[in-house]
Order: sequence, then C-alpha cells, then structure tokens
Amino acid sequence: MDRDRILLTPGPLTTTLRTKLAMLKDWGSWDADFNAVTAALRSRLLDIVHGHDSHVLVPLQGSGTFSVEAAVATLVPKAGHVLVPDNGAYCKRAAKLTQMMGRKATVMPFAEDAPVAAAAVDERLKADPSITHVVLVHCETGTGVENPLAEIAQVCARHGKGLIVDAMSSFGALPIDARHIRFDALVAASGKCLEGVPGMGFVFIRKAVLEACAGNSQSLAMDLHDQHVYMEKTGQWRFTPPTHVVVALAEAVAQFVEEGGQPARLARYAGNYRTLVDGMGALGFKPFLKPEIQAPIIVTFHAPAHPSYDFKRFYAAAKQRGFILYPGKLTQLETFRVGCIGAIGHNEMQQAVAAVADTLREMGIPDGTPAL
Repeated sequence: MDRDRILLTPGPLTTTLRTKLAMLKDWGSWDADFNAVTAALRSRLLDIVHGHDSHVLVPLQGSGTFSVEAAVATLVPKAGHVLVPDNGAYCKRAAKLTQMMGRKATVMPFAEDAPVAAAAVDERLKADPSITHVVLVHCETGTGVENPLAEIAQVCARHGKGLIVDAMSSFGALPIDARHIRFDALVAASGKCLEGVPGMGFVFIRKAVLEACAGNSQSLAMDLHDQHVYMEKTGQWRFTPPTHVVVALAEAVAQFVEEGGQPARLARYAGNYRTLVDGMGALGFKPFLKPEIQAPIIVTFHAPAHPSYDFKRFYAAAKQRGFILYPGKLTQLETFRVGCIGAIGHNEMQQAVAAVADTLREMGIPDGTPAL
C-alpha cells in the first residue's frame, strides 16, 4: 500500500495531508497561542450554524458520545423527563446514557427504515406534559436515515420543550441554521463531516437556557456550564485539552471554509453517495433505505444472499484493496455500511466500488443480490 487506506466509515474519516501535518507541532495547553486557536475555532464553528447571536459553543474532550452525555446532564435537570424518538442504534444509546445519569427517559419507537414522525412526537408531547426535553438524532448512522430536524424543532418550540440534537454525523454537511431552527443544544464532534481527527466534541447551547444549567450536571469533567464559564473567564480549557486534535480541527475547518462551507461539503458528499449507490447497484447490491429518506452520509446495504458471503472475509478482502468498510448495525437483517464522507471524492468512490467487485470475484460470489 503506497497510501493510507480509505476509511469508508462514519468516523474516524480519511483526512487531508494539511490536517495531518497540523498535528506535528506540540502546544502548551495554557499558552496564549493555543488559547487563540481555541477562541478562533469556537467562533468559526458558530459561523457554520449562524449561531453567534443565539448560542455559545462549548468544546469538550473525548468522543462525540462524551458530549451527548454532557449535554443531557448539563441541560436536563435531575427531575427532568426526556423523550427519545428511536429509529436506530444511536437513538438507543442516547436513551441509555440519559437513564444512566438518573434522568427519566421515555423511548418512542419508530421503524429503522423510516424517519421519526414529527406528528407522532407532537401527539406524545400533548399526551404527557411531564416531558421536559426531546433528544433527537439528526442522522441515525445505524442505518443512514435523516430525521426531520426542522419539523421536530417546531413541535418542541410549540410545546415549550427543550430540544437536544445529536448532529454527530450531519453537522457540517446537512444544513442547520440556528436563526430558523430552535434548539437548546446541538452536539457534534471533530472527526465527522468537518474532516478533523477524533478526540473532541462540542456543544452549541442556547444562551437563553445557559444560566439555568448551573448545577444540573452530576459530573465534574462533563459539566458544560462550568466548562463555558471557565473558558469565558480565562480563555483556557478547565482540564488538559486534546491539543493536537484542536489544532487539526482548526486546520480542517479552514479547509471547510475554503471549499465553500456546508453547501459545498454537502454537494461533494451527495456526489459520493450517487457514485457509490449507482456503482453498487450495478453489482446487484440493494440499499436498506429508500432514497428519499437516505442522508448522503453512510449507506446501509443488504448483504449478498450467496452462501459464500461472510462479512469478515468480505471486510478483509476490501481492506487488502485499500478500503475500510463498516459492519451493519441492524439486529434482524444482515447488512454492512459504506460511508460517503471524509476527504474523498468521485475517484475514491469509483475505486471503492471496483474493490468490492474484485472482492466478490475472489469470494466466488456472482453479484450482491440480497435474499429479499
């Protein structure tokens, strides 16, 4: 292999050389130069959602899940009641972490191959006034389905409920405008559609609810209110920041802006998605989701029906050809997933399809036709 393997996953992602090179310098975590990087990065992230007037940006060490947990603990009071519309694995994770933090959580199930229905959430909020917050996964990467953020936000606003959005796999690619979509918190991370490296999450918190968040969190490390107050006062992180991750993300965001921001990022990913689905379709593979509810982030494919198919062998053969695929997340059906995001384009997606075709030949499988 004369190049890094292409990561066709929902994160970590393939990054540019510029982003990799940004990590070759060591930084002092309390140094003024690093504080300036943090401040500029926080401002640029607010630019992406047009959120300067309405929200603050609070970064946090750790994976995206750390920040989802931190957002729920910080925004939901201990006596709060969270509704989690559930159409996939990451929705279930959100419900689990909510319950583990001692908050009441009600799970509202939806089919895995359908988006959350705003009308059904509306009815549930009417029926149960004890619900204080809704946690919505914007793009459920267990399958790739896009949930209707704008419609759910309208429902929550109408009922006066707080909305916490897990935008982990959508932020930077799908449009999110804080001037038009009301959310109390929106959570994303460095290693997704901004094409940084993993290790830092961040949460946009609505200024109007920020003060009421003081004292909610039962965690010292994950108290976003405390993190924000300290950072505003000193310019520093409370505890040791992932310095190399932060500067890599700052460089990745600079490239994001150069590319043309969210519309350009979405256009490239949408092109990747079309190249992938057309190419895999020509090999007989069938996507799990209908195209109208599929986000161009990650695509779930049904596994081939052929008796020689085995995901571990399929994965290893694709890896040998330079591409890292992702296992399926469904419990009832055998599937695998292919990401469309990262510092890749049309050529890499074509090469990925060719690698899958070679892999099928090696395994003695004529095509990817599923057992449907």
